[in-house]
Amino acid sequence: MSDWYRDFANSGFGATITKQLGLPRPVELRRYEPGQPLLPGPAVVGSAGQGRLRQQLTALLIDAGVTVSSPEADGERLAAVLLDATGLTGPADLAAAHALLAPAVKRLAPSGRVLVLADPPADADSPAQAAARQALEGLVRSLAKELRAGATANLVLVPAGAEDGLAGPVRFFLSGRAAYVDGQVLTLTPATVPAGQDEDRPLAGRTAVVTGAARGIGAAIARVLSRDGAHVVLVDVPAAGESLAAVANEVGGTAVAMDITAPDAGPRLARQLVARHGGADVVVHNAGITRDKLLVNMDADRWNAVLAVNLQAQLDLTQALLDTAGALKAGARVVSVSSQSGIAGNRGQTNYAASKAGIIGMVRAWAPAFAERGATVNAVAPGFIVTEMTAGMPLGTREIGARLNSLQQGGLPVDVAETIAWLAQPASAGVNGQVVRVCGQSLVGA
Repeated sequence: MSDWYRDFANSGFGATITKQLGLPRPVELRRYEPGQPLLPGPAVVGSAGQGRLRQQLTALLIDAGVTVSSPEADGERLAAVLLDATGLTGPADLAAAHALLAPAVKRLAPSGRVLVLADPPADADSPAQAAARQALEGLVRSLAKELRAGATANLVLVPAGAEDGLAGPVRFFLSGRAAYVDGQVLTLTPATVPAGQDEDRPLAGRTAVVTGAARGIGAAIARVLSRDGAHVVLVDVPAAGESLAAVANEVGGTAVAMDITAPDAGPRLARQLVARHGGADVVVHNAGITRDKLLVNMDADRWNAVLAVNLQAQLDLTQALLDTAGALKAGARVVSVSSQSGIAGNRGQTNYAASKAGIIGMVRAWAPAFAERGATVNAVAPGFIVTEMTAGMPLGTREIGARLNSLQQGGLPVDVAETIAWLAQPASAGVNGQVVRVCGQSLVGA
């Protein structure tokens, strides 16, 4: 999708005007294409304290074909900077983080990546160690707001025993899949991670279900999952049957016209998945509606409709899949679409924000039970994503919404889809009960 302001700001005349007026100058982000290298240039790997991950990170990069440059090298533009901060013992060790990052970030190329890895503060041995670990969150979130030219910074917390799950998240955050994921904190959990994943088709041989798949973000999710090798079962309401069939034909998937709020929807879908596909490997709860109104003016029908589609249907469908033998295969991945509104709130959207916040609570509560089955359940929380709906907004409202993030532009449906597809991969076994914001580090909310 074209971004007229971004194109203008990067033209000769536009660049001059935006610089003089101090206006944002967004750039075209590096997005994923099958077959492209993990990084378009060299990376630096350093540590603060006696970190335990530096050797593993270096080997991972070399195995992916990335040239690992010395932190002391001068002049060479860097595609990524990785900091192993698992050795922090107290605030004094943070000086080593500054010593590595300050000069390396100056060499960061457009759409570069900064990735910091550390232990969770809750696992610290002392208040001083907990303080140092927590300080990294402030460092990374602030650095993400300082970076320009499409570069991002993120933090991955790796508790002892979770090292085997590191490769999937590292590859995601460094790749073009994470183009619109910025300033985020992800916590891994110990898990058994299958070996030998095909990075170009990580979902080959798997069946994925996507609700709300007839258009917009849902259709983008179906396309990306199909591209990654999955057979996609696309679910949407009967009224969207024509567009649903069109997307299903495009991706070679199966269309299922169904009202997911119907009392029998969950058991019926579960039985169909078992009978026709031998169960599901991936379930994406994307279906959602809005019925915006100020709370004092909102009638019960608006409130109930949004909660029924956006939250209760996810609970009921997931429970039915859990209760039906064979409906969820071993190592299944369930991904729910929440929203930035569920984290930060939004005027006129008490019903929508309540439903999307409820999804976060659902995912966190279900994570231990899913882990016992060798499965995962996570959520993505999109920010301002450019869709047909946002195209209908007044120009001023749309442009303000699109620029109020560290990347100074709206995201695309494919950005949400790429994050979901990553969470659906076998290599994401160590990511469970997490909420990943796909918002370009929105300046609204945490």
